[in-house]
Amino acid sequence: MALLVPSAGLQTGTWENLVSKTTEGVRVTIYDQEYNMKGELDAEYIQKLAKFLDDKMRSIAARTRTVDSLRVAVLAGLNLADEYHQLKAKYNSTHNDLDEKLGECHEMLDQMLKFTD
Repeated sequence: MALLVPSAGLQTGTWENLVSKTTEGVRVTIYDQEYNMKGELDAEYIQKLAKFLDDKMRSIAARTRTVDSLRVAVLAGLNLADEYHQLKAKYNSTHNDLDEKLGECHEMLDQMLKFTD
């Protein structure tokens, strides 16, 4: 995982490294707050993450009528954690189903090969 660090010494976060390293700063705006980010991610990808988070926070603020940015950020974090865990569970279930089907195919192939001997 790549480390994405606000250059102003704010709290750090991690995201999967999808592109190249960014050594200069990238200015992003999240929920009307500007941050200069530095990290091992592509500048365009950092902007995409910031827009995604900003959109999520604005959506939550509109639905809950909450104006406190910390509360909105916590709710956005919980919402994103829920989405992540649901997707992870779906991935694990699909992976297990595929493993099971692969095992069945392997067993059928073994039986066919024994039959042809």
